[in-house]
Amino acid sequence: MSPINELKKQAKFLTYILGVRPDAFGLVPDKEGFVKIKDLLKAIHEEDGWRAFRQAQLNEMMISLPKSPIEISKNIIRARNRNNLPVRLPPDKPPKLLYTCIRRKALFAVVEKGIAPMGRKHVILSSDKDMALRIGKRFDASPALLTVHVDNAMQAGILFLQAGKKLFLAREIPVDCFTSPPLPKENKQTQTKEPIKPKERDRTPGSFFPDLADQMTPVDPKKQTRKQRREKDIAWKKSRKHRRRR
Repeated sequence: MSPINELKKQAKFLTYILGVRPDAFGLVPDKEGFVKIKDLLKAIHEEDGWRAFRQAQLNEMMISLPKSPIEISKNIIRARNRNNLPVRLPPDKPPKLLYTCIRRKALFAVVEKGIAPMGRKHVILSSDKDMALRIGKRFDASPALLTVHVDNAMQAGILFLQAGKKLFLAREIPVDCFTSPPLPKENKQTQTKEPIKPKERDRTPGSFFPDLADQMTPVDPKKQTRKQRREKDIAWKKSRKHRRRR
């Protein structure tokens, strides 16, 4: 296959992702149909045979194809034809459960304050666990999967919008409207470990005090080692010099 035909094949696939079924790839375009290029590349790399696809090929597509089916503006991209994009409307029959993922290190804060959008305008949820995990693994290797109880959230005034067959959007999810995996246990050692006490300063800096234990338990000089005798001589000399100074 020639390079131009390869680019046309890639452009056709991108047109389907960006202009027809972004929800099938876990993508949610903004009101103007744009998605971040980095989000698009993460989604594409999950497909067989597309792991090596890079932004350089997008740029080449824009230059080499006279009528490129995609548009790029700085770090965002969209399809030129967006007539077939899913329309966001409240679902007629919302599912009882929806799923979303968060960074595992944020679990404590989310359980306490609720689910908020992460750098987006909406919380992205899915009726399919696998899709929620697929999206979550794009920003965390081991994300925390949360289960949202839709009826409880709607009673709390939350509006859900459907953004494709399996994707849903919400401004936020309040506390008590979702369940989370068990919170990680805190390290017991950090709780029981006593604080390190500051070292007491020498009350008489510069002074020397001989070891009283040596004086209370005399040792036979013949049984002393060379090291013990040397240390005793040094201690005795220091003590004598200290007395002379006084």
